[in-house]
Amino acid sequence: MPLPQQPTSTKNAADTSFLMDTQQFSLPKSDAGSDSLADSRSDSRRTPTSQPNLATQPGPVSPSGQKQPTTRAWLLLAPAMFMLAWGGNHFTPLLHLYESLGHYATWQANLLLGMYVAGLIPGLLVASAMSDQHGRKPVMFGGLALAFGGSLLLGLGLHTFWLLCIGRALAGAAVGIAMSVGTSWMKELSSPPFDSRASISAGARRPALTLTLGFGLGAGVTGVLAQWAPWPAVTPYVLHGVLTVVALFFLVRVPESLPAERRATTSWWKDLAVPSAGHRTFMRVVLPAAPWVFGAAGVAYAIMPATVQDQLGDMATIYAAVLTILTLGTGALIQNAVPAINRATGGRALTVGLSAMTLGMVLAVVAALVASPWFVLVVAVLLGAAYGICVVSALLHVQAIATPQDLAGLTGVYYSLTYVGFLLPTVLALLLPLASYSVSLVGVAVLCAASLVAVQREYARMRRAA
Repeated sequence: MPLPQQPTSTKNAADTSFLMDTQQFSLPKSDAGSDSLADSRSDSRRTPTSQPNLATQPGPVSPSGQKQPTTRAWLLLAPAMFMLAWGGNHFTPLLHLYESLGHYATWQANLLLGMYVAGLIPGLLVASAMSDQHGRKPVMFGGLALAFGGSLLLGLGLHTFWLLCIGRALAGAAVGIAMSVGTSWMKELSSPPFDSRASISAGARRPALTLTLGFGLGAGVTGVLAQWAPWPAVTPYVLHGVLTVVALFFLVRVPESLPAERRATTSWWKDLAVPSAGHRTFMRVVLPAAPWVFGAAGVAYAIMPATVQDQLGDMATIYAAVLTILTLGTGALIQNAVPAINRATGGRALTVGLSAMTLGMVLAVVAALVASPWFVLVVAVLLGAAYGICVVSALLHVQAIATPQDLAGLTGVYYSLTYVGFLLPTVLALLLPLASYSVSLVGVAVLCAASLVAVQREYARMRRAA
């Protein structure tokens, strides 16, 4: 059945519903006046379907077309997403180890940290297109295989730089699959008939929290093993490989949420285009904020440890692990508060997050100047809170904009933009011959403030239009 067209008079209301509902949190509706979104609704390459209000959108049905009983199916998916995130971030506390044991330069260690972006962005975009055609489950199986292969290469490659690069790229591709396909799958499993009790925001909060816990706990366990266990450059990867195999047994039991009649009907490479990425809210709200999501995380647990490294001695590895846990743990704890922040601010949780992030970047400059390990912990908490607020509040916008057919695709575009920020530590490390961290972070703070202003201006326009 063809997609219904909303009347023109709903344009302004649809564009501002996110901001105006302060009594009960509601997702923004699609802007019917946006040409790009209208194109996505009439995209002949995809199987036609109706576009319900996202605030009351029914959940997926089983591939057989029959409703399944209400379950907590998303919990069966959580171990796989958790382990994919673990594999993407457990390298972070090992930067000092690779500089000392592997004898790599600072820029090389930071390049390895950001190298997985080379695998992550294709993983985000290609995997999402393939899952829209073939379903979520087979692509997630591929993600676990890539994560296992990445850890295998990293465990073997301490003194072989190119092997480490390939291992990091494979880990990145696996994280990309978790973030696009896994997030979309968990969002669909957080709706009826799979979960009739889930709140409106559960589809954004659950995957974001699962990934954040994987990022944080994976780095924490790796830091402990690298500091005190034998074979510090091997043992963390062995553990990850074993637990990844365990997650596979849970994944087998997860129901497919994208039935055949709702899948894309053409080749996956023709499905890479995501028309709803041109939606005004995406371009003017999500796009300016997205790179700071992992830009904040990168500064907190990649740049900040380097500013106090001389004071840490042999405890540099475990300190980096503590910073990672503190940053991502704070982000995980605050994510459940995002709906309340949206209610309190009229839907402007994203500006709250960007404000905290700008302040965090300013304090990062101070931390680089005073070189105090204790003050760096304060910066990590603030940047972690900013990360947690921004990743969920921006994802809520994404899930409201996306049509059912391009949910995975638009989620992949969003997370690709967030991971641009993870290259920030590499850029700042390359600039060290020209500018110290305390100088370059001033520029970072200015750019972050400019993004905040851009998002706030668009929110103001949306409010005036209402």
